[in-house]
Amino acid sequence: MYQKNEGMLDRLIRVILGEVFFILAWFWLGGSFQTIAYILSAVMLITAITGFCGLYKIFGINTNNNKKYSKVIWSIFAILFLAVAIVGSYYSSFFTKKLFLEDYNVMNNYYKQTLFNTGQDNRLESIANYDKLVIEYRNFTDKYSNYHPQVIAKDKNFNSDLVKVKNIIAGLKNEVYVGDLKDSHLSFEEIRPIFQDILKRNGFSMLAVYLVDFHDSMEKVIEEADNKNTAGVIITYTEASDKLLAIEEVANDDEIKAIRNNLETLLNLAQEGKMEGLSDTAAKLKSSFIKVYLQRG
Repeated sequence: MYQKNEGMLDRLIRVILGEVFFILAWFWLGGSFQTIAYILSAVMLITAITGFCGLYKIFGINTNNNKKYSKVIWSIFAILFLAVAIVGSYYSSFFTKKLFLEDYNVMNNYYKQTLFNTGQDNRLESIANYDKLVIEYRNFTDKYSNYHPQVIAKDKNFNSDLVKVKNIIAGLKNEVYVGDLKDSHLSFEEIRPIFQDILKRNGFSMLAVYLVDFHDSMEKVIEEADNKNTAGVIITYTEASDKLLAIEEVANDDEIKAIRNNLETLLNLAQEGKMEGLSDTAAKLKSSFIKVYLQRG
């Protein structure tokens, strides 16, 4: 029969650590790192429940002082436990989904550019974007072949679809470099429904994809506005406006129109040289975007 060698505070800390390791494993890690985190979570929780730590026994450590804690301490622990569970899970779910979409959009941007330029029979631009697509797609597959965030965790066809797209891209190198670009364009078109199917299977709306794509461009405009750089606002406006158009094609209700109105107001202020109003309008732009993203992103 083992003798408890952990104090109550020690055990409570282990419960919180076990909870943290579990959230890390569930949302953030993949492969062997996920397995290690699950094991650490189990070890923390089991030792917390039993009050016995094998390592403590080996090194002659004993934190069990039989001290009793007040209801205040127990209340603080309960609040902390719930806060870690609720807030940690919510934000982990939110940000892992957001990061996945950001990685997807980086890769997908070069796919769209390659698709467009092969359709225009533009050899130099096709090669340049194809080479970047190969690099970004490899980065994407290297990351998500082993690590499946919760948003795609139940998708049994995800990895096989990644392989399909990889084979299509790899097989088109010769055509992009020296072959018939129009033929390669038709082959690149075969990738589009695969991507769309992945997004639909995992509950992504195209609006969510476009919102994430717009976000980075919007931040560039906001940065220039906060710096009172009217020329910078005008330059960065074009990219943001183009990406907002993609959103407007999917949804153009009052909340989307509010984003457009704030973006256009920023442009007008910049064109008129009214630097004082830029920062406030930039804040309104960000607020209107966040409102939409939190509800529908």
